[in-house]
Amino acid sequence: MNEPHRSDAGRRGRLLAGATSAVVPGRDDPAVTLLPGRRLLRVPLMALLLAMTIGFTAGSIAISIEGYHVDPGAAVPLGVLMATPLIFAARWPLAAWRIAAIGLLVTVFVRHGEGFMPWPVTSILALVVILFFAGVGCERETTVGVGAVTIVGVLLPAVLFGMPGWFGMILAGITAVVLTFGDAVGGRRSAEQELRRREEQHRQDLARQAVLEERARIARELHDVVAHHMSVIAMQAEAAPFKIPELPDAARETFGVVRDAAREALTETRRVVGLLRSDDEGAERAPSPGLDRLDELAAAARNSGLSVATVVVGMPRQLDAGVDLSAYRIVQESLSNAARYAPGSRVHVEIKYGAEALAVTVDDDGPRGDPDRSQGGGHGLVGMRERVTMLGGALSAGPRGPAGWTVAAELPYGD
Repeated sequence: MNEPHRSDAGRRGRLLAGATSAVVPGRDDPAVTLLPGRRLLRVPLMALLLAMTIGFTAGSIAISIEGYHVDPGAAVPLGVLMATPLIFAARWPLAAWRIAAIGLLVTVFVRHGEGFMPWPVTSILALVVILFFAGVGCERETTVGVGAVTIVGVLLPAVLFGMPGWFGMILAGITAVVLTFGDAVGGRRSAEQELRRREEQHRQDLARQAVLEERARIARELHDVVAHHMSVIAMQAEAAPFKIPELPDAARETFGVVRDAAREALTETRRVVGLLRSDDEGAERAPSPGLDRLDELAAAARNSGLSVATVVVGMPRQLDAGVDLSAYRIVQESLSNAARYAPGSRVHVEIKYGAEALAVTVDDDGPRGDPDRSQGGGHGLVGMRERVTMLGGALSAGPRGPAGWTVAAELPYGD
């Protein structure tokens, strides 16, 4: 991208051919880029523009009547044309510039040959502000067109009708400087907006990548669980005819079908989920962890500097492999985040066996409060939510009081 500050997000009001041609639909409203988004900044700016508009318009009318002896019937509309467009220059800079330029040009013919220059100084000041907004809000080719038309279409006729040429050159230089400055300011604002947009897009890409990685990890772990059960089914179906000598032929045939189906399902599962394993995971066949290793997790967290207390509430029961594994991973990730973002904090882990669901709660008292802090760990809350969603449970995570963090998950038993 050669000129990132001229992207669609930051530039409005493109002219197709010259500064006076038609505006591309939808691009003549640069209010989003010129006016601050925060009300505390936008309101003072609009109040300042209103005050400047009133002052410049009144000054243009008064100077035309008293200094240039212009008839009030002509001075009032000319003053309004030259200075009043400033009030909406921050929203429609091209329209404001066009109206002001027409007023200046008409004034040249009304007052040609009279005085040092045909315009009141207040109208020139209004034009300078309008040109600045045009430089900020328009694309570069449009800005060049505005400058060219202002110099050739407004200043040059004034010189031809009596304004000193050297003074016309000064005004032309001021026009070029103001437009260049506005273009630089607009370019920087657009570049910053583009950078923020790209950062947000990068953050969303990382979040999507974390979701995909965690889903792949869950699939690999569940594959080990499913493979174990399918292997048991296949072995039991194959052993049944030998355990029951007088088994009817129809039953033997049924057990054979079950055995073959289990083996085929196991093969297909390994083939599909095997694609999710990286090269260094191919030989990993460690048993899936569960809450029976909760004490190991707590010990490892204590070695990292945390003060961990664990408590089990209710009568422990046999859990499905998916629930057991997910509960283990939630506690593991919560302790990892506590060690990373709140080192030295006290952590309370509670496992509660309810009537219909397993409740996992991890509290710490560390000084932190950013809900998205765990994204830096790769999976964090993304992985927890994926696991809980898979089981049809609920997850809440957030700051606790002035300091601390709480992760609470509810995992249905599924039976």
